[in-house]
Amino acid sequence: MSCFLGPSTNNKSRENEGSSMAAPYEQQNLPRNDRRQITTWEAVGTNKESPKNIKAKSFKFRELATATNSFRQEFLIGEGGFGRVYKGKMEKTGQVVAVKQLDRNGLQGNREFLVEIFRLSLLHHPNLANLIGYCLDGDQRLLVHEFMPLGSLEDHLLDVVVGQQPLDWNSRIRIALGAAKGLEYLHEKANPPVIYRDFKSSNILLNVDFDAKLSDFGLAKLGSVGDTQNVSSRVVGTYGYCAPEYHKTGQLTVKSDVYSFGVVLLELITGKRVIDTTRPCHEQNLVTWAQPIFREPNRFPELADPLLQGEFPEKSLNQAVAIAAMCLQEEPIVRPLISDVVTALSFMSTETGSPSGLTGTALNPLSPKTVEDQGWLQCESPRDVYSLL
Repeated sequence: MSCFLGPSTNNKSRENEGSSMAAPYEQQNLPRNDRRQITTWEAVGTNKESPKNIKAKSFKFRELATATNSFRQEFLIGEGGFGRVYKGKMEKTGQVVAVKQLDRNGLQGNREFLVEIFRLSLLHHPNLANLIGYCLDGDQRLLVHEFMPLGSLEDHLLDVVVGQQPLDWNSRIRIALGAAKGLEYLHEKANPPVIYRDFKSSNILLNVDFDAKLSDFGLAKLGSVGDTQNVSSRVVGTYGYCAPEYHKTGQLTVKSDVYSFGVVLLELITGKRVIDTTRPCHEQNLVTWAQPIFREPNRFPELADPLLQGEFPEKSLNQAVAIAAMCLQEEPIVRPLISDVVTALSFMSTETGSPSGLTGTALNPLSPKTVEDQGWLQCESPRDVYSLL
């Protein structure tokens, strides 16, 4: 699977990303396979959450088969690279759930699968879809999550049907902020950090209040101890969303997730899929189409979703485009940390006037000193931001 290359730059930035995440344990004299399993067990034990908070329930396969009416097609609500998702209703409690039946190809061993379940049970955040339970029955591997009645961001942004109300601008920024907060928790508060690996619009679920909830993060991989990165010989991210370095080298870091977030933010701005072969040839790849526009602020209105019909603050659009452009830098080191993205989006979602007295948030990774002195959020438009590069 190949991934396109995003915007590039020759400028440099600070190089201390991820330095705050220290190694909670060491690996010594262990075979490779045992090393991964033992460190994951120990990682669970070092999580700040108490092991007493583990609430994942073990289900029998027949319970989940009953809940989904034997996994009938009409109960199917989603399908991805890791398996199929069915809507179900638990017979005993009446709770409506989402049941993910994992692909049997390349299944984990029982012990490794249970390690992942226990690890996931310790991850709790308002912007993560709650793991209710799991099934390890023979060769069956299933995960049970809370059900999100409004489906995914993809359903409301990219699959809009005639008569469906499109997302307004404020809702889009709110969803982006919620998704960023979920990533921030995984990257900077989970211990060890979690790299999402397959962040995309279809994995951002929405509850009845349109709050963003990240799903499928349980199928991501732990970052390597003390380095917040992982190296894989098999690229499993979704075409169009995965970072260029992941495609080239298999190197996966938290900055790879930041790139994917930039793609989703660009989708929120434009209302366009990242890859769409029905568009004219030069527009089929959303990032390559937008790349030259990032350098011409007077063209930023071209990026706005036509369904918005101009109903958005121009300054807010400019700031959102600036954030997306910074996340989509080709070199990982010059992308912002997701915590900086959260800071910027939080500011946008609460802004009532021109910002004053703000210090830099490091969201301009190409000119850190200028950002530190002035703060990119003080700029009225990305023209001011880019004049600092």
